[in-house]
Amino acid sequence: MVSVEVWSKDDKKIRLAPGLPLTLNFPDKDEASLTTLDIKRELAKRYPKLYVERQRLTYNDKPLEDGAGLDFSEKPKLILKDLGPQISWRTVYIVEYLGPLFIHPLLYHFPQYFYKRWLPHSQLQTIVYVLIMIHFVKRELETVFIHRFSKATMPRNFIIRNSAHYWLISGLGIAYSTYSPWFSKWGLRGSIRSDPRYVWACVAFWTWAEISNLHTHLTLRNLRPEGSTKRGIPRGYGFDLVSFPNYLFDLLAWLAIFAMTFNWVAGAFFVVASATCTQWAIKKHQAYRKEFGDKYPKDRMAIIPFIL
Repeated sequence: MVSVEVWSKDDKKIRLAPGLPLTLNFPDKDEASLTTLDIKRELAKRYPKLYVERQRLTYNDKPLEDGAGLDFSEKPKLILKDLGPQISWRTVYIVEYLGPLFIHPLLYHFPQYFYKRWLPHSQLQTIVYVLIMIHFVKRELETVFIHRFSKATMPRNFIIRNSAHYWLISGLGIAYSTYSPWFSKWGLRGSIRSDPRYVWACVAFWTWAEISNLHTHLTLRNLRPEGSTKRGIPRGYGFDLVSFPNYLFDLLAWLAIFAMTFNWVAGAFFVVASATCTQWAIKKHQAYRKEFGDKYPKDRMAIIPFIL
């Protein structure tokens, strides 16, 4: 049998876990087999509203991963924190991408309700509409059938912040500006954006980027067994140059949309997405190096080949 003590930080009361501190006993476990997840599950039995995903346990001010063991050189004293209501990452992604899938058809098919002066759609407007719809349908399908998440949930309140990026910028912002009279056949007259050769070159580049992005997502899926948070070193197409080619290819697809339209909203979305993905990539790239050490390819960059 093994025992652990669970406390709240600075002895502050946790509403959903009255009775702290307490001692948990595990008669069927020993020091080598007890994990953080075992402790969380026992706490969830005692406090059903404080489900496993809502808990964070720390030891010596360091958060404990679910599969981590404990140091029993001295009796473990764990600190419990209530993370608040949680929502699954899969649900978050589905909600995020639904926004553009709803907004773009609305503005494209019913422009007379949104613009004082409406002109027939140009070929460019139709192509951009189709590409953006394909992009977000692809993302929804990847979310449901391909992605495997290292963390099951996130704080429920964050869904509004995360969704705003897609609903407001790539949804409302890009749709309202792209399907406006400025991008009609007459609005584009004399511009390179009315040249079919230029437009279809951008479409070809976008197609390559999207297929490449899908390929990297399949590589990552095959690297992690279902139901596991295990991480391995990804290799193959894209990964030989950067740690996160999935981010890189996604950004290149949006760069193609901007190059095709010269739409400043699409440009703004590309800049914001680039800054966000770069920040994520650098942080995760450092985590890869820390976890795998000398086994991780030394010449591999985070997100931009040969540069960053």
